[in-house]
Amino acid sequence: MLRSYGPTPQNLTLFDEYVAAAVDRAKVEPIKLATPLLEAMVSHVESKAPGSMLIAGTAGDGKTYHCRALWTRLGGEPKAWAAKGNVKELQLADGRLAVFIKDLSEFRGESSDLPLLRLEKSVLEGDDSEIVILAANHGQVLDRLRDLGERHGGRHPLRTPLQECFLQAGPAPDRLAVFDLSRTTTRKTFEEVAKAVAGHPQWSNCSSCTLNADGRICPIDENRRRLLGEADGGQLAGRLGDLLEIARLNGLHLPVRDLLALCSNMVLGYADAKEAKENLMTCADVAQIQEAGHVSKACIYANAFGANLPKRRAFDGPVFKAMAAFGVGEETTNGADGLLVYGKDDARLQADFARLVASDPIYGATPDYLAAQDDYLEGYEGARLEVGAAAFMEMLEDQRRRLYFTLPDDEPSYLRWAMTVYRFAGDYLGIISTLAKKTQVNEAVRARIAKGLNRVMTGLLLENADRIFIASSGGFTQSRVSVLCDHETTARRQQGTGMAIKLNPMTGRPFLEVQLAAGETNKVDFDLTPIRHEFLSRVAEGALPASFSNECLEDLLAFKAKLLRKAEIVRRNGVRDDDEVGGEDSAITLDFIDIEPGGRGLVRPVTVRAPA
Repeated sequence: MLRSYGPTPQNLTLFDEYVAAAVDRAKVEPIKLATPLLEAMVSHVESKAPGSMLIAGTAGDGKTYHCRALWTRLGGEPKAWAAKGNVKELQLADGRLAVFIKDLSEFRGESSDLPLLRLEKSVLEGDDSEIVILAANHGQVLDRLRDLGERHGGRHPLRTPLQECFLQAGPAPDRLAVFDLSRTTTRKTFEEVAKAVAGHPQWSNCSSCTLNADGRICPIDENRRRLLGEADGGQLAGRLGDLLEIARLNGLHLPVRDLLALCSNMVLGYADAKEAKENLMTCADVAQIQEAGHVSKACIYANAFGANLPKRRAFDGPVFKAMAAFGVGEETTNGADGLLVYGKDDARLQADFARLVASDPIYGATPDYLAAQDDYLEGYEGARLEVGAAAFMEMLEDQRRRLYFTLPDDEPSYLRWAMTVYRFAGDYLGIISTLAKKTQVNEAVRARIAKGLNRVMTGLLLENADRIFIASSGGFTQSRVSVLCDHETTARRQQGTGMAIKLNPMTGRPFLEVQLAAGETNKVDFDLTPIRHEFLSRVAEGALPASFSNECLEDLLAFKAKLLRKAEIVRRNGVRDDDEVGGEDSAITLDFIDIEPGGRGLVRPVTVRAPA
C-alpha cells in the first residue's frame, strides 16, 4: 500500500478516487491526513451563508480528499460517494441541496459548462435552494470561466475576482466562499504527513516479523523508525522541514501528494533496482538484501534527496528536484570531508569520528564504507584515480547527506548549513523566527545584509554595516559601479527613517523596508526571499555579484532604481542646506563615496561651480 505512494511510473493510488478502493482491497486502515480547512468549511455550511463554495488548489493538494471529508461530516454515506459519478447530491437539514462536484476537470465536451452554470445560478443569480461545492485546480477554473465568457460575448464576471483571489490573496467574489488549499502547505504539513506514514498502526506487525529478529536489521522498519524520530527526537523530520520551508519561501509549492511520495521513498527507497523493483523495497525483498549485506543501500538520508532513483525519474518529481537543488552531498566543507575521509586514522579526529560516524553502524561507518575508505587511502594506485574512486565518492556523498541530518546543533566545527548551497539559510530562518516573536533581528545578520546592499548598490568593496548608500553613476541607474551618493540612511530604523526588517504575514517571508523620509509614501520595500538573502550574504562575505546569480543581481539593481527614484522625490520635496538659489554663479554639490584604508566608505561633498 505505502509503495503505491512512492515515485513509481504509475501512481494511481495517489488520486483520492483510487485510494478508498485500494484500502478496501488491502483490508488496512487508510493513511489519515489532516484536513486543515475542513472545520472552516463545515462552519461555513452550517452558518447558512448564501451562495456556494470553491475548493481550489493545485494537483495533489487534497481537494477531493477535503471534498469527501466534508461530504461525510455533513451526513453523506461513504458508499454513495464511492459510487460512479462525478456529481453527488445531499439534502441538508436546512432545506438546501448540497451539490458536490468532485473534480471540474472530469467534465469535458458539451457537459463541461454544466457545473459552472450551476455555480452561476447560485452565486450570480441569487438562487439559495442549492449550495454548489466545486473542487477545481486554479488554472482549470480560470480557463473554463474564460472560455464560457468568450462564448457569451464578454468576460465572465467571476474570472477577474477569482484571479486576484488566487494570485494576490484578494477578497473572494460575493456569495462564493473560496478555500485555497495551496496556501495551507507548510513544514507542519510535512511533519503531519511523516507521522501519518511512519506512525501508521499497521507497522505494529513488524515487531513480530522474523526479518527483525536475531540481530537482523530490516531496512524498512529501520527507516520508518528514523523518520518517526524515535532515536533523535524528531531531528531528521525537523531538518527536512527546514529544507522544504526554504523551498516554499522561494516560491515553490509542494502539495501533499509530493510529500507522501517523499516519505514513501524515504522509508522504502533502495539504491539498486536489481534487488528492489523500481528502487522501492517490499517486505519480500528484505531477506535477500539482508543476506547480501546491502542494508546500507537503503539509506534514508540518501533517499530523502531521491539519490536512490534514476536521475530522470527523480527530476520528474517536483519534490526531489527541489531537494536536489540544495546540493546536499555535493556541497561540503574541509572540516566535514576531513572527518569522513581521515577521521578513523587521524588522532585529532578519532573522537569526533567515533561520535559522529562510527556511532551509526547501519548507515554511517558500515563495513562497505570502511573498506572503500581503506582502499582509497592505502590501497592500490587505481583506487585514487577518477574511475577507481567513483564508488568511494558516491559513499562519501551519502555520508555528507547523513551528516546534514545527524550533526548536533551545537557543533561549531561542522556546520550543517555549510554543507548546502544555502549556507546562510539558518540565519534566514532565524530572522523569521525572531520577527514572529516580535524580537530584534540578530545584529550580525542585519549588518551582513546592510554590507551586501552597500556592495551591490555601489559596486565597491565597502565594509559599512551601519549606513546604507543609495548611489548612482550620475545618470545610469543600472551601472554596476556607482560612486555618487544620492542619499544616505541608517541600516537600522532611527527617528522614523532608515532600514527596518519586517515580516509579511501573507507570504511568511521577511522584507526590507527602507524609509528615506517621514511619510508612508517615502519608503521602498524589498521582498527578501531565501535566495536573495543568500545572495546578499555571499556578496557581503566577498563573493562577486555576477558569479552567484544574475537574476538576484537584476532584482537588487531594480530595487536600487526604485530607491534612487524615491530619493529624488524626497530631495525635491525638501530643502538642503547647500542649495543656492539665484546669484551670479550656479553651483552643484556632488557627494562622492571615498573608501578609507580599512574599507569603510564615507561621503565627501565636492562643489562644482560654473559661470552664469
